[in-house]
Parts: sequence; structure tokens; C-alpha cells
Amino acid sequence: MKNDSKTENTLVNGHEHNLVIFTDGACSGNPGPGGWGAVLAHPEGKIIELGGSSRATTNNQMELLATIEGLEAARDFQGQVSVYTDSTYVIRGITQWVWGWRKRDWKTAQGKEVANQDLWKNLVRVVSARKLKPEWHYVRGHIGTPGNERCDEIAREFTSGRRPPLYRGSLKEYAIAIHDVPADTGLPEMRPKEEKKVAHSYLSVVNGALERHSDWKSCEARVKGRPGAKFKKAASPGNEIEILREWGFAKKDASE
Repeated sequence: MKNDSKTENTLVNGHEHNLVIFTDGACSGNPGPGGWGAVLAHPEGKIIELGGSSRATTNNQMELLATIEGLEAARDFQGQVSVYTDSTYVIRGITQWVWGWRKRDWKTAQGKEVANQDLWKNLVRVVSARKLKPEWHYVRGHIGTPGNERCDEIAREFTSGRRPPLYRGSLKEYAIAIHDVPADTGLPEMRPKEEKKVAHSYLSVVNGALERHSDWKSCEARVKGRPGAKFKKAASPGNEIEILREWGFAKKDASE
């Protein structure tokens, strides 16, 4: 794991005393099993890798959780924190949207409940508890930024049900060039909102019993924390039949 090219106190974009945090989240199925990863690089030369998983989650939830856990792990650091993420959702949310949501009692401008508001509230709490506000940096994913690639690797390993070894030790012995980051480019322009395709149904199996749900929330509530539970989104009536056959059920077995 040794990397002789780095010193114990590395200059990052002119901020030599910053604590640098990389975060990333992943999900298979969206919703589906997911994972998150974070890497903390302390200015005195200490590296801490973090990661975890959830059986029933979304990509945005894992991106938020990675950021929360990374900042929680830095709660005792007295100094400036620089957070690097490829999630525009996280950065726009915490720097722009969240303040309007709070004023509207966690409602969107259209009057709907804010998605993932429990995680957003937790992130606001963590950020507000710090004396110095984190600096938020956008890094485009999958362009070879070492810290982002490592967090993505950790997140995907946890998504697949594996527990990767997580490094904790000296920067000198760390194989990842964690401080190699591209120059700040700002957030990409927001794409026009595409009309979300409504799922035909969500199917779940817990202890051998099959249920059909009209929304993800009720499906998630049934399978979350239940070992061996299965769940899947059906895009159409035909897709629902295919899933039921794959699971060994006839369509009539599903509860309406």
C-alpha cells in the first residue's frame, strides 16, 4: 500500500490545512440493494475509509448517507472541510434547495413532500453543528479522479453484498492518490425534468408470502430489515407476470 510520491501534508487546490472528504453512493435497481463509500484525508496525514450498505434503497439515498457519514466522522476536526462528490443532487440540495424546503415545512415548491427528508434533515443537522461550513466541490464521476473512483469501488462492493477491506492509516502507506483532484468546474447545467415513468407495480416476498404494492414506499416498508426478503419493480403487466414466474408464483397469487 506504500505510495512514496506523497508527503504527510499535501497541498490541495491551495488549501494545505483542509480535511478532504470524498463520498459516493451506488444502487442496483434503483430502488434495490445499495452501498456507499467515503474517504477522509486529514491534513496531518491520516486516511480513514468508510462504507456501508442497505438492502432496499435508492442511489440518491446512498449519496446522501455517504456525505452524512463522512461529515459525522469529521465532527471533531477543528478546521476547514472540503467535500468532493459527483452528486449534483447532494450539492444543489444542501447549498440551494434545502433552505426553501425548511421554510415550507419540508414541502417542494409544488407542495409535495420532499423526498428523503429524513436524510436531508440529518445532513442539515451535521452541517449546522460545524463552526465552519464545508466547502462543496463537484467532481464528474468516472473520469479517473482517484478519490472518487475509490469511493465508487467501495460503494459498489457493498452494493454487491461484499465487505471490502477499508483502509485506516498513514497517507504515506495509502495506494490512492487521494489529493489528485481536477480544478473546480462548477455544477453542470440542470437537464429539463423528464416525465417519470410510473411503475405498474412493486412486488415483494417476505417469508414466502407474496404481496403486490402500488407504490415503492409500502414495498420498502415491508422488506426493509427483513433477511431474505425479495422485491422488484414491474414496469408493465407483462413484466409483472415475468417476475412472478421467475419467483415461482402465478399472477393470481399476488395480493391486490
